[in-house]
Amino acid sequence: MKCHVRTVTTLASAVLVTSATAGCSDHGSQAGARAAETHNAADKLDTDVVPAATSSAGPAIAVKDGTYGKMLVDDKGRTLYLFEKDKKNKSECNDECAKAWPPFTVKSAPTVGKGLKKDLLKTTKRDDGSEQVTYNGHPLYRFADDQKAGDTNGQDVDAFGAKWFVVDPDGKKITTKPQTNDGGY
Repeated sequence: MKCHVRTVTTLASAVLVTSATAGCSDHGSQAGARAAETHNAADKLDTDVVPAATSSAGPAIAVKDGTYGKMLVDDKGRTLYLFEKDKKNKSECNDECAKAWPPFTVKSAPTVGKGLKKDLLKTTKRDDGSEQVTYNGHPLYRFADDQKAGDTNGQDVDAFGAKWFVVDPDGKKITTKPQTNDGGY
């Protein structure tokens, strides 16, 4: 699997360099760059520190105004994502996927912050036995390439068989264009 990821990363990098050299427009290159970022995140796992599947006993999720408007974040302000491949309350992201997209897990019942609906917040048991936080039936994840609170590098990335999206306070994916250009809060 590791060799395949590196091959894909190398090919994606070559395509991006060729596009930039040829003076192509920015149209469509963002999706390719984000796909390369996802593979780069998984590729870096051998040497870089990546947020592991985390556990939190405090307030699990909150709402912040960010790049995509009001969006869900964890207790440290890091962006939370949903995976379109997931089934209701069932994660389809394991192994290499879970390294690039660490599941948001808790050891005790999660709590909601201001602006969220308590009845939409639950947990689901993962294949490894941990409890992953769900909101409106969507298991929640972070993205390994998000380095600080407010980063949204995983938005609209197509990886591991489906797309990833930032989540709004109603528990729906956000598909609108960024509202700001500052890259965070």
